[in-house]
Amino acid sequence: MRLDLFLKASRLVKRRGVAKALCDAGKVRVDGLRAKAGRQVRAGNRIALDLYRRQVVVEVQEVRGGVRGRDKPETLYTVVSERRTGPGMAEQGEEGTDADIYG
Repeated sequence: MRLDLFLKASRLVKRRGVAKALCDAGKVRVDGLRAKAGRQVRAGNRIALDLYRRQVVVEVQEVRGGVRGRDKPETLYTVVSERRTGPGMAEQGEEGTDADIYG
């Protein structure tokens, strides 16, 4: 499944266009590498999203077609880490390195 479709199906982002824009801006990494919206996602991949004031790292558990209605999109991934980022936080030493995120 394409990365932008997975991000929407898992409801990590609300719209596919937003997912594509994040990828184009370099704010999405898969297994530590910048990823384009068309990159294929498989179970076991780690996806890091740099959103406005937080960074979320998830591990893909399952890839399946669109999640609809009452299906639970949370079953598609496991949150590895989530932390707030923002102005002034780098000075306080709260931002980690990629080694912290990807082990």
